[in-house]
Amino acid sequence: MIDTTITAMRTTLLEVPWEGEPPANGIMPPTHREFLVLELETKGGLTGMGYLQPLSGGLHTLDACLKEMIAPQVIGRDATAVEEIWQALWKSTYWMGRGGIATWALSAVDVALWDIVGKRAGLPLFRLWGKCWDEVAAYGSGVWRGLDRDAMIDRAKHFTGMGLKAIKMQAAHIRPWREDVKNVAAMRDALGDGIEIMIDANMGWTADTAIQAGHHLDQYDLYWLEEPVVCEDFDGYQRIAAALKTRVVGGESHFTRYDLRPFFKTPSSPILQPDHQRGGLTELRKIANVAETWGVQIAPHLFHELTVHLMVSIPNANYLEYMDWNDDIWVNPVIPVDGMIRPGEEPGHGLEFKPELISSCKVGGFETRS
Repeated sequence: MIDTTITAMRTTLLEVPWEGEPPANGIMPPTHREFLVLELETKGGLTGMGYLQPLSGGLHTLDACLKEMIAPQVIGRDATAVEEIWQALWKSTYWMGRGGIATWALSAVDVALWDIVGKRAGLPLFRLWGKCWDEVAAYGSGVWRGLDRDAMIDRAKHFTGMGLKAIKMQAAHIRPWREDVKNVAAMRDALGDGIEIMIDANMGWTADTAIQAGHHLDQYDLYWLEEPVVCEDFDGYQRIAAALKTRVVGGESHFTRYDLRPFFKTPSSPILQPDHQRGGLTELRKIANVAETWGVQIAPHLFHELTVHLMVSIPNANYLEYMDWNDDIWVNPVIPVDGMIRPGEEPGHGLEFKPELISSCKVGGFETRS
């Protein structure tokens, strides 16, 4: 028997330079990517890793929360008590949490715990949870709104050239909606009818604008319109869904199944896109189970290299979001083959940051031991 008592928590904060051109999305720093790498050590010698990627600041704030509010609740516990630890962290941070920084911090711990459980069992997470599929279809994400029309089409063709049968392009924020419609029209003309096109507004429209734009977008046979309004505007989601032929989807900005509850109480989005950073893998699995009850599919936000384990273990898997911007950070990157992503067979989640990044890009972190 391996002693899985947690004896240490360690974080490493990274600022990793972009490989090539930074994404023209108007959100992220043009100089680097930020990661928080969290490791939990056990008395029996197992180490689990979780990670976070804040897209627009907050790296050191996350680290402070982990050190002050999370580590004291984790050190000394049994790493296989995943649900017990999730509940303890949720309840102990409830006054300042129920979302935001506290839930992000909880999520990093949760991923590291599942990594330990998988390693202890000698199984990849998808086999630990029970395999449902061998592989899952992916779409190419990162056809940025900051690119001109021709560059957006070139970016989409990069993904289709890899064998992907679906791409996602951004809209809203930078451009007026009529120009977005022209971009979509050009994209459909360039890709033909055999490629699915998704549109992501990143909460950039009002419901009225989304409906107005959506009536024009409907003619281009889109697969979905994503996050058309701010995440709190559930009535707006329902108004838009009722007005358009195109699916209206969302969920990446919502925290836990509690925040997603209105999507289930009044179903108008047939696909939800939860983010593992807003509740961890434990919460992602619960959301998927609830969604299946209502005939809703799951297409997680980003982090295909991790969420592929969830997706091949649930019956209501939709698409994985393949964003190639982090392929260079992993010892063994997870790359689509013929449009599909298949999980590896390494115990746990099987992910490892390149050691040279850990040593050369470190900008902070802490270590706490029992």
